[in-house]
Amino acid sequence: MAAREHLLLYEPRTEGHHLGWLRFLTEDLLSANWQLSLAVDLRPKAHPQVEDHLSGLLGQAQLLSAGNLAGAKRAGSTTASIIQCLHESGAGRVFLPAFDEVASGWWRRAALGFYPPAQLRGQIGGIYHRPRFMIAPRWSPNRWLKWTGFSRMLRQGWIRQLLFVDEFLAADLQKRFPGAPLFFLPDPCPEGYEGNTAEARRQLGLPAEKWIFLFFGLGHRRKGLHLAVEAMLQLDSNSPAFLLCAGQLNPQGTTAEGLQQLAQKGRARLINRYVSAAEEKLCFAACDSVLLPYINHFGTSGVLSRAMAAGKMVVVSDEQLLGRLTRERGLGLVFPSGEVQRLRLKLEQAMEANAAQAAAWRAAAQQYARHYSRQAYRAALLQCIGLPSPFFPNA
Repeated sequence: MAAREHLLLYEPRTEGHHLGWLRFLTEDLLSANWQLSLAVDLRPKAHPQVEDHLSGLLGQAQLLSAGNLAGAKRAGSTTASIIQCLHESGAGRVFLPAFDEVASGWWRRAALGFYPPAQLRGQIGGIYHRPRFMIAPRWSPNRWLKWTGFSRMLRQGWIRQLLFVDEFLAADLQKRFPGAPLFFLPDPCPEGYEGNTAEARRQLGLPAEKWIFLFFGLGHRRKGLHLAVEAMLQLDSNSPAFLLCAGQLNPQGTTAEGLQQLAQKGRARLINRYVSAAEEKLCFAACDSVLLPYINHFGTSGVLSRAMAAGKMVVVSDEQLLGRLTRERGLGLVFPSGEVQRLRLKLEQAMEANAAQAAAWRAAAQQYARHYSRQAYRAALLQCIGLPSPFFPNA
């Protein structure tokens, strides 16, 4: 690229996958000589997390405050906040690592003839993680509104590029809207996760002889922490199973009581706080299996990607994309979503697997990590993000 094009990355969130994806984008765009401004959460509580994830990169990009979407928003709304950050940064266009921040509202309003500010037309793109309406099984007024608004904004050239992490959905959309700026972006398996298991357990103070199941991330009920705890409690007390829970989980009620009971018996440990990038790698290196007992989860998961990067088998709710990937790619075991007893059986099955099955799971994880590598992510991103703004005549 002859001249450095200036792009604003607008990412106001710090929980879950958000900062990890922001680092991927920042690394890869800087490698391609883009000039970047980052609109992020700079409040005292969040700023250290931003610095942790973006260490080594912050001096190469301008930082702006995006405000707090959970509370007071800059300029009163997400769209107005984006416009204000664009003006302050001097960037020519904006890219949202989580396009979900604006998608639903924009689609519904566009269906009724109301559009974002004109200066965003053809100058906004992003990664659309959870477009649930696109695969909803039943027609509804809300689904009709979103499809109508999405189609209008796409055909009228509002969207510079829209990236989907579901390769099956991306392929379907490319057939439905030929030539539209819709692309597949691999959910990348980050590097540096295949650590030494014994050393990782030593550093974290975990038992060397146990079979460690890792539950990592957030404690929202839809993530299924309560299912993991209940399944562990149903296992025989002499089972080698050990539950490691790490992240800002904040368990409540019977889940907290169950975790305490397991911990008192030496069968669980809870790291209930923000986990640094270095500690995160230790957690995945230390475990034998990774649990994803999610309930009605849509799209991919950074936890799955990290498990694959670490070469670990997974136990996953058999629903939507995660269930399909686990079954078709041989990444581990699936169980009917929400069924504790079936989850318990899968925990036992994982621990009882013979050497051949364990080797097959590890080989499948390694193959997945190669297919969804950081290199594949970078190539897909850079191929589409520099494309000129498309325009599709009104349909």
